[in-house]
Amino acid sequence: MLVDSHCHLDFPDFVGDFDGVMARAANAGVGHMQTICTRLRSFDSVAALAERSERLFCSVGVHPHHVAEEPEPVTAETLLKRAQHPKVIGLGETGLDFYYEQSPRDQQEASFRAHIAAARQSGLPIIVHTRTADDETIRIMREEAERGRFPGVIHCFTAGPEVAACAIELGLYVSLAGILTFKNAGALRDTVRDLPLERLLVETDAPYLAPVPHRGKRNEPAFVPAVAAALAALKGLTTEQVAQATTDNFFRLFSKARRQAAHST
Repeated sequence: MLVDSHCHLDFPDFVGDFDGVMARAANAGVGHMQTICTRLRSFDSVAALAERSERLFCSVGVHPHHVAEEPEPVTAETLLKRAQHPKVIGLGETGLDFYYEQSPRDQQEASFRAHIAAARQSGLPIIVHTRTADDETIRIMREEAERGRFPGVIHCFTAGPEVAACAIELGLYVSLAGILTFKNAGALRDTVRDLPLERLLVETDAPYLAPVPHRGKRNEPAFVPAVAAALAALKGLTTEQVAQATTDNFFRLFSKARRQAAHST
């Protein structure tokens, strides 16, 4: 059974299709999923979705795009309060996005550090979004690690090899999405080929980035096997080996999550 470590099932793309999404995921061999919070005001609805299935977990956090929308600065205390919910297994997504810069850089950095502080205090992993911010992401993660180690994952990894090396050195994981299957992602595949399997996860980032052969469709957790197959081909392994490894990695990192039997709803 595979795990979709990162999807957004609360997004409008999935309205009215929750049962269908979950059924198709199960039929595709996807045993567990994590639906990701991107705004604090959305947390209640994200958590409510996770409560609908034993196979679905959630996070709490503020995406770097939305930091400036928050009425108050994001703090570790705010995150930790919501992280007490039994379905919350991670913090984020958080990080830096200097491609769109929908929030000021200093606010993104402050929020990123608050999520890391919450991870350090709780033991819950941070879920890191980084785009066009390799150097700054590395700097912040190294500075924060000097204050105390913290668990985490670089989600939907597309950054350079330096970010991957930093993450592995600091004990973090790297999660791969449908971009790994894209024709023009040769540089990404070159980086991933050298990363240790025991530090890798797979995800969809649904509804975005549907993998080949589903390009152009709304992405959903049932498509994560295509990412696993691409990773297996890259590593010279079977899809079953990748499924076992990435699932074990998920539950090692997101240790608050509990595996459910394949027949669970």
